[in-house]
Amino acid sequence: MRVSFYTLGCKVNQNETGALEQLFLRRGYTLAAEGEAADVYVVNSCTVTAGGDKKSRQWLRRAKRRNPDAVTVLAGCYPQAFPEEAAGLEEADVVVGNVGRAAMLEDIQKALDSGERVVDVRAHEKGERFEELPMESFEGHTRAFIKVQDGCNRRCAYCVIPRARGASRSRSEASVLAELAALASAGYKEVVLSGINLPSYGKDTGTDLVSLIEAAAKVEGIQRIRLGSLEPDLLDDESIARMAAVPQLCPQFHLSLQSGCTATLRRMRRVYTADEYARVVEKLRAAYGGAASFTTDVIVGFAGETEEEFCESLAFVQAQRFLKVHVFPYSRRAGTPAADFPDQLTEAEKADRVHRMQTAADAVRNDLARAMAGSEDTVLLEKPLSASLFTGYTRLYLPVAVKAPGAAAGQILPVRLLDWDGERARAEAL
Repeated sequence: MRVSFYTLGCKVNQNETGALEQLFLRRGYTLAAEGEAADVYVVNSCTVTAGGDKKSRQWLRRAKRRNPDAVTVLAGCYPQAFPEEAAGLEEADVVVGNVGRAAMLEDIQKALDSGERVVDVRAHEKGERFEELPMESFEGHTRAFIKVQDGCNRRCAYCVIPRARGASRSRSEASVLAELAALASAGYKEVVLSGINLPSYGKDTGTDLVSLIEAAAKVEGIQRIRLGSLEPDLLDDESIARMAAVPQLCPQFHLSLQSGCTATLRRMRRVYTADEYARVVEKLRAAYGGAASFTTDVIVGFAGETEEEFCESLAFVQAQRFLKVHVFPYSRRAGTPAADFPDQLTEAEKADRVHRMQTAADAVRNDLARAMAGSEDTVLLEKPLSASLFTGYTRLYLPVAVKAPGAAAGQILPVRLLDWDGERARAEAL
C-alpha cells in the first residue's frame, strides 16, 4: 500500500507529518514517489486562513481524480476547529482532528475494509497531555523539526488556533533529549524546536524554553539549533542573555508581529505595543553584537484598519529591517471575535495592502542580503542542484547556492557570501 502526504501550515504540522509517515512505514506502507499514484492520500491541514481550507479541499479532489479507489484523509486543524463543516466534505473518506493522531491508521483501515466514510474528530479535554509521536528521521529533509509544545492559552481576536489545538501543554525534556540524541545518531546536525506557542514551553511542567535550549546544546552531534515562532512579550532580559550564551543557537529569530500599529494590535487583542516589540528586537540585536537576523508575520487589512494605521504598520516593518516577512491578508474565521467586528475591509483593499507591504519588505530583504556580500558564515547543505552545487541556509537564514565538490547534503560548511540574485546568495566554500 502506498501513502502520499500533503502538508499545509507551520513547522509543527511538518513535524507531525513526519511522525505520521513513520507510523505508516511501521505498519507496512511505502511512501509514494512524487507524481506516483497512492492508495491513501493524507492532507495535514492548516485552518489559520480560509485559503488553507480551500487548498486542502482542492488537493483531496485532485487525489480522487488520480486514483478514484484511493482513501482520502482530511486531518489536522481544519476538522478540529470546524468538525461539522469538515464532516460534510465529500472529498474526504476519513476525517480526523489533532487529538489521538495515532488512531488515524485504524480509521483508515476501517474505511479500506468497509468502503464507508469514517469521521473521528475527538474533542480537546481539560488536562489533556502532550501526545508523543517520536521521530527518528525526516524523509527528504536535512534538518529535523522537533515538536516540543502544543496548544495556546491566548485569545487573539482573529485566531482560531486555540480551538484547533487546545490548551498549552509541553513535552517532557527527557523525551525531547532522547529524540535529539536519536536524530543526531542518524546524522542530523541542525534541529528546529517548534511549538504552537513555543515560549510557553515548560510553564505547565516547571521548566522553561531556555533551559531546554541549553540542554539540547549538550547533545553530542547537534551543531545548530533553531527556534520556531516566538511571542516577543515572553522574551525577558534573562532569557535573551542565556540564549545568546548558547553558541549552537542560530541568531535568527522569528518574532510574531501581526501589525506595526499599536491601535491595530489592541483590536487584535495582542498583549504588546509596537514600541515594546521594537525594544525586544533591540535587546536581541544588542545581545548578539548586531549579528542577528529577524523574520516575522504581518496581517494586513484587519477589521477596522484605516489607511493611516496601515501606513504606520508599513513604516514600522521597514524600520525593523526584517530579513523576511510573511504578509497575509486578514481572513475572517467563524467563531472568532474579529469575525463580527465592524468595518471589515474588502478583499480588493486587502490584496492592495498585501502587495504594498510585501513589496516594501522585499526591498529591505534585498538590501540586507546584498550588504552581507563578503561576510563569512556556515551553511547547512540541503538540496543538491548538481554533483557539486547545493542550496542551503546560513545561520542567519539567508538562502545560498554554494559549490562544494565532494560534499554531501546534511553537511555544514564554512562559506564566504558573494552576490545576491534576489532569491539566493552565491557563496564559495572556505
